[in-house]
Amino acid sequence: MPTTTPPKPFDPALAERGQERWRQEAAGAADEEVRAWAEAYADSADGRALIDAVCGNSPYLGQSLTRELPFLRRALTDGFDAAFADLLRTVEADSAEERNTDRLMTTLRIAKRRAALLIALADITDTWTLEQVTGALSDIAETSVRMAANHLLRRAAEAGTLTLPEPQRPWIGSGLIVLAMGKLGARELNYSSDIDLIVLYDDAVVQTPQPDNLARTFIRIARDLVRIMDERTRDGYVFRTDLRLRPDPGATPLAVSVSAAEIYYGSVGQNWERAAMIKARPIAGDPEAGRQFQRILEPFVWRRNLDFAAIQDIHSIKRQINAHKGHREVTVNGHDIKVGRGGIREIEFFAQTQQLIFGGRDTRVRIAPTLLANKALCAVGRVPSVAVEELEEAYRFLRRVEHRIQMIDDRQTHQIPADDAGVTHLATFLGYGDAEEFRADLLSRLGRVEDRYAELFEEAPSLSGPGNLVFTGTDDDPGTVETLRGMGYRDPSRVISVVSTWHRGRYRSTRSGRARELLTELVPTILNDLAKTPAPDEALVKFDGFLGRLPAGVGLFSLFIANPWLLALVAEIMGTAPRLAETLSRNPSLLDAVISPDFFDPLPDRAGLEAEYRRVLAGARDFEDALTLSRRWTNDQRFRAGAHILRGITDGDRCGPFLADLADVVVPELARRVEEEFAARHGHVPGGAWVVVAMGKLGSRQLTITSDIDLIVVYEAPPEARMSDGAKPLAPNEYYIKLTQRLTNAITAPMADGRLYEVDMRLRPSGNAGPLATSLEAFTGYQSKDAWTWEHMALTRARVIGGDLQLAAKVEAAIRAVLTRPRDPDKVLWDVADMRRRIDKEFGTDNPWNLKYARGGLIDIEFTAQYLQLRHGHDHPGILSIGTATALENATAAGLLAPEVGAELVSTLMLWRRVQGFLRLTTEDTLEPGQVSPTLLEGLSRAAFPAPSPGEDPAVDFAALDARIRGIAARAHAHFVALVEEPASRLPPPETNEEARLP
Repeated sequence: MPTTTPPKPFDPALAERGQERWRQEAAGAADEEVRAWAEAYADSADGRALIDAVCGNSPYLGQSLTRELPFLRRALTDGFDAAFADLLRTVEADSAEERNTDRLMTTLRIAKRRAALLIALADITDTWTLEQVTGALSDIAETSVRMAANHLLRRAAEAGTLTLPEPQRPWIGSGLIVLAMGKLGARELNYSSDIDLIVLYDDAVVQTPQPDNLARTFIRIARDLVRIMDERTRDGYVFRTDLRLRPDPGATPLAVSVSAAEIYYGSVGQNWERAAMIKARPIAGDPEAGRQFQRILEPFVWRRNLDFAAIQDIHSIKRQINAHKGHREVTVNGHDIKVGRGGIREIEFFAQTQQLIFGGRDTRVRIAPTLLANKALCAVGRVPSVAVEELEEAYRFLRRVEHRIQMIDDRQTHQIPADDAGVTHLATFLGYGDAEEFRADLLSRLGRVEDRYAELFEEAPSLSGPGNLVFTGTDDDPGTVETLRGMGYRDPSRVISVVSTWHRGRYRSTRSGRARELLTELVPTILNDLAKTPAPDEALVKFDGFLGRLPAGVGLFSLFIANPWLLALVAEIMGTAPRLAETLSRNPSLLDAVISPDFFDPLPDRAGLEAEYRRVLAGARDFEDALTLSRRWTNDQRFRAGAHILRGITDGDRCGPFLADLADVVVPELARRVEEEFAARHGHVPGGAWVVVAMGKLGSRQLTITSDIDLIVVYEAPPEARMSDGAKPLAPNEYYIKLTQRLTNAITAPMADGRLYEVDMRLRPSGNAGPLATSLEAFTGYQSKDAWTWEHMALTRARVIGGDLQLAAKVEAAIRAVLTRPRDPDKVLWDVADMRRRIDKEFGTDNPWNLKYARGGLIDIEFTAQYLQLRHGHDHPGILSIGTATALENATAAGLLAPEVGAELVSTLMLWRRVQGFLRLTTEDTLEPGQVSPTLLEGLSRAAFPAPSPGEDPAVDFAALDARIRGIAARAHAHFVALVEEPASRLPPPETNEEARLP
């Protein structure tokens, strides 16, 4: 019978109800001796004190206490040691030959319930030491796993999927290995612990009549083992079971072959997995296979010759944790005594990191239990004795606290209650008369552990950043979750999962040990840089995709370490420039160009682009190769332009002509090569010619990074040319239509480096209803007789960019003739206003950042310029220009636009282009106010107003920036109203209105 005085009940009412249940159970006991004993025990001072202590502090134990009177009588009468030994013998005897899984599950659950009660009583009454308590918990877990594994091996043999050398002893020669990891492996289980297992099978040992079914057989055994242990029934559960410590659990089955495990640990096994393997112990299955596997793993766990990089990596695991010596920020309420500061994990880690470093040469420190490991390190001169003594005292105290926390409701938790009442309850259960005394004792232990643990960090700078950044093990580190959330990540668990994947070597870039060591050093910087972007979680996903496409990692990671600005640029791209991120992910070698001295020099002019493009295409082996090289080179140039915009070196307005030059160089050359390729089969149309006409943004030389290109193809063939002269002749119209199809396919076909451009041909005569290629005669006739006003508006931005020079001159002359012909000014005015009304009806928005469609935005300004050109082009042909800004300036010079209005419209147009160029990089669609992060705001402000007015603060807040943009848009809209909408409103509707067939 226990003699130590148990703690007082926290809840006297619960204790009283427990006494009542005890007497009710005693009265109903079938065994007369049990009834008499139970009544006498409840009447005794010791009995009443124990029942009050259990029922008044732990609802879970209170239920078990009255449910197991016969067993409890044996335990209290015979002593805890004898009763526990008898319990283990009984469960082994009852399970040894059990063929029915449900009955086995019942047996194991009853045994666990009784063991939990006995162990709790031995702990609460201080009858057992910590080692006895954790050892007994480990014994019942090990016995249960062993019985379940034996049962499943028999079932597999009976099903004909395994051949067992000794059916009466199914474990012998079975090849099954069940490794206990963590606390179970070290015989240190806590009261409500789950158990960490690795299930393996030795494919060189297993005997099976179904070799093709081998993996499925052991996966089924692993799955059923977890079910037997973990599934909740009316009798409860045995142990929550976790298989996530197996090699790369996200990519491997529940049971792993020894050969696969050996390859994994030998190639990409991580140092935290080495630390975990210190405590690994075979507890079920084939003992010889288990011992052999441990011998295989020995060189992985205990490296005889640790190189400097490996030692640094081990230290980096520690340095990811934000440790402070002598700096106290710990509060008792809600503190996690397992993984929080000064907690149990720090004591365990204190031993394991040093065991990894020194255990390769000194076998004396290869000890699993934490306290014994620290003593061994002390014995060989690696840890001072005072540290060992302090850590041991703290460890015993914290484990006792941990057990009491878990005993209250049998919950797998390590957190001190968050409220004061809960803390008082815990203190009472631990035997304290005053909660403040408990708080003081706990804080002093946590502080001593934290100080000793922080001593391990003094040699190297922290890798933890603003808090913990730990990505080892299988459970999310609470400190890391808190750190990531504070950095701005919405889903810290996803972040931890992604970063952990990098360390598992699934990508080519992280397959080598050196790459993973470098990445460990970089992770805090990567996460910090990505956190500065508008959507850190999405930026991380893009960065993950980037890593996944890298052919190798060591070179680039070394580059990042040597050039932190380059990593910051990549993070900025991943987080703020989706199109650039896509390009960079497809072609990581772009970063080689980024670090070249001239990458941020001014962008090349047309002549420079032409020379460079010719050099690139000189290496093309064939037509397909030319398409590939064109995409790669063009995307590289766009990437460079985007990086310049992102960094404020240029802007969307100044970059537009460069991007147009790029298309002007590439598209005509591809058209020439497409024609050559096409002519090899279909020949040429005798005397025929064709040109490519640019429209829209390309025509006006104001492309953005994401712009598609608007094209028209016009051809001319003499009347006598009936067919082309190739092996497969075609009529001229069919010839040029198919040639145009080939050109658009060459430009738009998706390849490894993406598309060259998206092509829009809806601005051709009759739009989608018309042929892809138009004869000069048909083009001229359509524009003269059938085209709508909006089509002539689009024609103001048309220019020939490639093809036959003589035909180009004819087309340009035809376009100019259309734009300078006499027009009914009222009809032009009405049609322009009506077209703007139709567009606003379909796409109108109150968001001023929708720069195309918002009132006062790009369409209003472009329509103003186009209206002026169509209305006055006959009398003032000098105002014509493909460029909107130039057209407005020409109209102003001709006296057709008030100087102040013209100047303001041009200034606003340049502003919208700058902002649009930046937003096309940084948002997938239109900017919404909720998307604006500090980083995005800084870039947006710089793009919009690169040279602040004197006395103006460039670092405005978004509300101020938004108000300023709205004011500018309102003035531009007012000019459009005054010039177009208001005068149009006074006109009667024309007899025929523009159709709503918008391009």
